Amino acid sequence: MARYDFDRIINRCGTQCIKYDNLCQTFGEGDLFPMWIADMDFAVCPEVTAALRDRLTHDIFGYTCPADSYWNSIIDWARNRHGLEIRREELAFVPGIVRGIAFAINFFTREGDGIVIQPPVYHPFRIVPEGNGRTVIDNPLIENTCGSGSCYRMDLEGLEEIFRTRRPAMMILCNPHNPAGIQWDAETLASVARLAKKYGVIVISDEIHGDLMLGNRRHIPFLSSCPEAAEVGITFAAPSKTFNIAGLESSWMVVRNPKLREPFYKWMEVNEFSSPSFMAWMAAEAAYTHGAEWLDEALAYLEENVAEVERFCSEKMPALRPIRPEASFLVWLDCRQLGLSQNELEELFLKKARLALNSGTMFGKGGEGFMRLNIGLPRKRLTEALEKLRQALEE
Repeated sequence: MARYDFDRIINRCGTQCIKYDNLCQTFGEGDLFPMWIADMDFAVCPEVTAALRDRLTHDIFGYTCPADSYWNSIIDWARNRHGLEIRREELAFVPGIVRGIAFAINFFTREGDGIVIQPPVYHPFRIVPEGNGRTVIDNPLIENTCGSGSCYRMDLEGLEEIFRTRRPAMMILCNPHNPAGIQWDAETLASVARLAKKYGVIVISDEIHGDLMLGNRRHIPFLSSCPEAAEVGITFAAPSKTFNIAGLESSWMVVRNPKLREPFYKWMEVNEFSSPSFMAWMAAEAAYTHGAEWLDEALAYLEENVAEVERFCSEKMPALRPIRPEASFLVWLDCRQLGLSQNELEELFLKKARLALNSGTMFGKGGEGFMRLNIGLPRKRLTEALEKLRQALEE
């Protein structure tokens, strides 16, 4: 019997959450159904809330340092959930993965250096390097026909050509991939690692969706793919997407190679970039220590939401083809059969259906004709949103 209630509808308006309270700033209109930014509308795991509430009864909020139990909770979680062994010295706190990527870019690369990304991909992978004066080099994914929609594979030949001729300093890997929800297989990850080792490229692996595996799949960490990954890899992960605590900005990173780790971690420490607030580390520890059952139920609920999107589209909107995610609560929605331009597609969702989604072109090359749909919400609300879209298509 389910212990947690994911059908509960929670009013988030007025809490200064970006998803609801920034609709006007982002989309120009506030009266929209938000299904865009990647946080969920589910109540946080109660054990996390209880841990924070208990701490907040104390009358002083002074400087704190993370307890050993915090670091051990990450190490145990990575081992038990993903089979990844982490030593304490390999581990450091980071205040958000996008910030962590920015720190790594600024430490390991210089202005003008090349950084490889694989579009369509999470848009900060482009924004952060370009904003820091680096040269972004696209290694686009190759689209395959797969099941009811489309899926992708890496262009490894193209990647090696880029490494050989353009000599980039860094590659940013999305594992699992956002927005397509792909968990890369071990062979693909190992191929990336070996190429990076051969050509002297540092690989940042963003694994923030790694806990959100669907269909009883296992997450494959980049570091576990082959020995070369440990030499070139910097892995970022977090409880933020997993347990819906993104606002607490609690993330962590693993660097195995001491030649990369020691100078980078020293730089992070002396600049106080790796010093968490007590809210950040206490929430993470509570989640990793007590949240496994909550997560398992959340994943089962998300599986049913994916199935609802597939069923609804198949029966009532066959021109829309949702790509089944292997991980995360985001669905890459293939709308190309509608034959609309991207502007027309955005207008259909925004102006006619009154739904706020991320446009596919936000994610770079290959995003044309797609929209990214956040299904991390109560099923009643999901069905309401799909019905709005169906009506807009009919009209």
